[in-house]
Amino acid sequence: MRELYPSIEPHASGLLEAGDGHSVYWEECGNPDGKPVVFLHGGPGGGCTPSHRRLFDPAKYRILLMDQRGCGRSTPHASAPDADLSANTTWHLVADLELLRTQRGIEKWQVFGGSWGSALALAYAQKHTDRVSELVLRGIFTLRQGELDWFYEGPASNIAPDTWAGFVGGLPESERIPGHLIENYGKVLFDPDPAVHQPAAVAWATWEFSNLTVQPRPDLIEGAQEPLGATAFARIENHYFRHDGWFTPGQLIAGAPRLAGIPTVIVQGRYDVCTPAITAWDLHQALPSAEFILLEDAGHAYDEPSILDALITATDTFANLS
Repeated sequence: MRELYPSIEPHASGLLEAGDGHSVYWEECGNPDGKPVVFLHGGPGGGCTPSHRRLFDPAKYRILLMDQRGCGRSTPHASAPDADLSANTTWHLVADLELLRTQRGIEKWQVFGGSWGSALALAYAQKHTDRVSELVLRGIFTLRQGELDWFYEGPASNIAPDTWAGFVGGLPESERIPGHLIENYGKVLFDPDPAVHQPAAVAWATWEFSNLTVQPRPDLIEGAQEPLGATAFARIENHYFRHDGWFTPGQLIAGAPRLAGIPTVIVQGRYDVCTPAITAWDLHQALPSAEFILLEDAGHAYDEPSILDALITATDTFANLS
């Protein structure tokens, strides 16, 4: 089993002035003359962590990470009581990536994305195909209505009824209406009163973090309890989900064939509760040239052992492609 590469620190970082009042944090690690790769975090709203730098061989890769609009070290932060997310959409993020690529003087880069990051990677690659050298995708999520309904409107409660009770409990009793939970969470999450929106945000984040792995991970669940981080995470996710990611129905799967010339690896846990394997399967049917890896002992999190092994195997293999 492959493990994360040793800890590294950025050798460059800054704030990208992206327009609309947004400053997007970026950092660069590894070999300045290495193969460019950009890491796209999940959520949306999850932000980057130091361990994400360690998915790539620092001797071979020029590693770029970016905290997407409204989260992590980017400003303004979506946890602010009066946060305005009107200029925070998928297509704003795609434009931010292109701005970062050009400002860093990169011709083409590998695009690595998991969970929401896989959706953003697909959206970016379908719009800027000639700028992508390879794709590494994990825990595939494309914001189709069935995917959203599965995890946020009730069916997943059949697998996790205990943690689902906490998710539903984050709403006032009058708002616990099956089929309208995402919509009704939006009302509470965007209430300007922290006494209203923060407990709801923690309930939203706890539901998701409780279902990332096959075996319980108390450290992940503990991370969902920090009110400001949970608020940005829950608000941004809810905002994107209420707008279907600004995609037409099935857009990312339908557009996948145009990526046939890009070497691609799809890594999926069979027991992924958050983003079930059917979406990864559908993507592979639309993009049969991709290598499809369905892991029999894994859920959703990138650092479950078999997922981590498959991801680092992919990045190591691609490191040697010209």
